[in-house]
Amino acid sequence: MYAKCGCLDASRKVFLVMGDRRNVVTWSTLISCYGVHGKGKEALALYDKMIQRGLKPNSVTFTSILSSCSHSGLVNEGQALFDSMMRDYGLEPCVEHYACIVDLLGRAGRTKEALKLIKSMPMKPIASVWGALLNACAMHRNVEVGEVAAYELFELEPRNSSNYIALCGIYESVGMLDKVAIMRARMHELGMTKAPGCSWIHMKGRVQVFYQGDVCCPSEMVLDVLDGLYKIMAIRSLRDTNHELNWLEGS
Repeated sequence: MYAKCGCLDASRKVFLVMGDRRNVVTWSTLISCYGVHGKGKEALALYDKMIQRGLKPNSVTFTSILSSCSHSGLVNEGQALFDSMMRDYGLEPCVEHYACIVDLLGRAGRTKEALKLIKSMPMKPIASVWGALLNACAMHRNVEVGEVAAYELFELEPRNSSNYIALCGIYESVGMLDKVAIMRARMHELGMTKAPGCSWIHMKGRVQVFYQGDVCCPSEMVLDVLDGLYKIMAIRSLRDTNHELNWLEGS
C-alpha cells in the first residue's frame, strides 16, 4: 500500500519492524515495491539478501524480480534469473514469467528475439504477452513484429481499441499514413472510439477535470503546483540511489 503511494521509506520501515516474522512473501513484496519504482539494482540486492538468509524464492518472487529487471533495463540479469528458475529451484516458468521476459527483451529493442521466445513457449501466449511485445514495437517503431503482435491481439481481444491505436501509432511513427487510414476506418466500422485520458480532483466543493494534453486549466495555482512537482521529480531522478540499500546491512 505504501509503495503504491510512492512511500518506499514507509514500506521499508514496516518491513524492518516485522523482524523474524519476515518470510518469502514479505521479501517478494518489497522486491516488487522497488521494482515498480524503477529501482532494479536495489531489487536485485534485496533478492540476493533474501537468498543469503536461506529463503527459497517461489513463483511470485520470480515474477517480482523479473518485472524489476524489465523496468530497469537489466537484460542480462533478468535472463540469468529466468534460467535459474528451473535449474536451481525446480520452478517451471509460467505465462507471467514469459511475459516479463518478453517485456524485458522488448524494452531493450530486441523485439525479434522476444517474438522467437513467444513462439517457443510451451503454453498458449495470452494477451499480456502479446501486449508487452506490441508496446515494445511501438517504443522502437518496429512495424514488422508490431503487426504480428497486433493481429494476435485482435483475435484475443477483438473489442480492445488500445491495440488498434497502438498499431496506428507505429504506422504513423514511420510515415505509413495509408495504413493509419485503413486501421482507423476499421475501428470506425467496429464502432470503436478513443476516450481521452483524464484525471480529476475535488477542490473547494468543485470537481476539476484534467484531460491529457490540456493546458487550459482555469487555476494558475494548479499549474504552479504541477510545475513544482515536475521539478521535484527531476531532482529525485538525478539522485544517487545507492544509499537506498544501506539499511539492508543491518536488516
